[in-house]
Amino acid sequence: MKKILQWVGAIGMVAVVACAPPGDDAAMVESDLSGAGDVAERLARYAPTELSADLAGVPESELEVLKEILEAARIMDEIFLRQVWQGNPAKRAELESAEADVKRFYDINFGPWDRLAENEPFLGDGEHPPGAGYYPEDMTKAEFEAWLEAHPEDREALTGLFTLVQRDGDRLVAIPYSVAFQEFLEPAAAHLRKAAELTTNESLRTFLASRADAFLTDDYYQSDKDWMDLASPVEVTIGPYETYEDGLFGYKAAFEAFVTVNLPEESAKLERFKALLPWLESNLPIPDDLKNERGTDSPMRVVDEVFVGGDSKAGVQTLAFNLPNDERVREEKGSKKVMLRNVLRAKYDKILVPIAERVVVSDQVGDVSFDAFFAEVLHHELSHGLGPGKITVDGRETEVRLELKELYSTLEEAKADVMGVYNILALIERGEIAPEMRASLEPSYVAGLFRAARFGLHEAHGRGVVAQFNYLLAKGALEVDESGRFRAVSEKFGGGIRDLLNTMLMLQANGDYEGTKAFLDTYGVASDALVAAVDRLGDVPVDIFPIYPQADELAPAG
Repeated sequence: MKKILQWVGAIGMVAVVACAPPGDDAAMVESDLSGAGDVAERLARYAPTELSADLAGVPESELEVLKEILEAARIMDEIFLRQVWQGNPAKRAELESAEADVKRFYDINFGPWDRLAENEPFLGDGEHPPGAGYYPEDMTKAEFEAWLEAHPEDREALTGLFTLVQRDGDRLVAIPYSVAFQEFLEPAAAHLRKAAELTTNESLRTFLASRADAFLTDDYYQSDKDWMDLASPVEVTIGPYETYEDGLFGYKAAFEAFVTVNLPEESAKLERFKALLPWLESNLPIPDDLKNERGTDSPMRVVDEVFVGGDSKAGVQTLAFNLPNDERVREEKGSKKVMLRNVLRAKYDKILVPIAERVVVSDQVGDVSFDAFFAEVLHHELSHGLGPGKITVDGRETEVRLELKELYSTLEEAKADVMGVYNILALIERGEIAPEMRASLEPSYVAGLFRAARFGLHEAHGRGVVAQFNYLLAKGALEVDESGRFRAVSEKFGGGIRDLLNTMLMLQANGDYEGTKAFLDTYGVASDALVAAVDRLGDVPVDIFPIYPQADELAPAG
């Protein structure tokens, strides 16, 4: 399988197009490159960063296992490329003669739309389909909902996490992922089975075998539970998980892969928070009858990233994650929180610190710390497993995700930001976290909001970040001085965070789509002060572009 991010030099476009007769493929490429003149500038927003993983804890015998897993992970790139847009394979083939920067930026974004510019096209002028590659491009939300209303027997299949929606004449039909992506899932499953045969770790063998089965059956329940039990020097996450790419409804899961190695000493330091999860749930600022009881197994891992593929590679790089998303597994076993240490460190050094120096008031900027940044990311991920999940609306048992539809991911990510801070403050008060963390928490949170805001002030996740700014400004928990720098107002900060969290949790608990829309319409619009502050960060990288030398050594891209 060809690695998507394997780039080589190419013949200049001018020379190719000059000798191409009208109507041939080279001329098509010329047309497709309209608007691509600023690609070098767009590419400069990513800081090339070599990520090295500490492989000292990986036995020699497991390196062959790691190689097979890497081969499977690379295949996730090809599946996700098609999930982003059905026309992606043909479009990418047209770019074979394009300049290296154009191909590189296309591959970073998995398509001709700039993810850091709210999916504006950088090639041609075609709009990004809201339903990505999951639905017919010409299908509207109204058409889909009307079909479900008229054909309730189709609802489960058409709204399922693991199906594509296609037209069959005048019908809408569901195509299972195992059928739609068979040519990729079969070899990926074969690599996982080979890795399962090679490993000496029983929990890894069990997960790899059950995940290989799931690729061919679309039943991920058992393999999600096996992943929760995974305790191995090689920590792998692979399959369809997040639904952010589905901008129509947030129903469809995207394929991704994290190939990592466990850092057991670092992981052990976090285990104490597992026992506190029930208390954190009970301490949420909502009525007790709206709180959820979930499994508390919730293992925590600190890992180094060796390679990332598919959805998790596109655009902004993931710092940490909390999976699985299946509420059945969460109720039984909780969820696993995985912290990507080498990615966190790279983003802190190259991005967060320079941002803080530009936007945080001078008497607070020195308090920004990596420990606070790490704690915020950890408790953000813990917070995804807390609060409303399964809910009852008008007598129906349902899930927050299904009721809030395309607004779910925006509110859920913002909730996790705010709940993470709320929980750290509560744990400081309880004596579980040193009180010195308080001074660094607030300015680190402010700098972190700016880091996230630069991914797009007006796109889905960006609106959740903006809503946090505006709400806390309105509460007096944040202030802007005459120079446009932001200050956390300590005496009002805790109360503002609590009130904001209550608002978000109640929207989720009630499955309130219209209320969520009104909240985001009210608070999710960037102010002039916020826009001006973001504009001052123009020469700071927006994100890293990871380079994986160890992955290329272990399993050279073919």
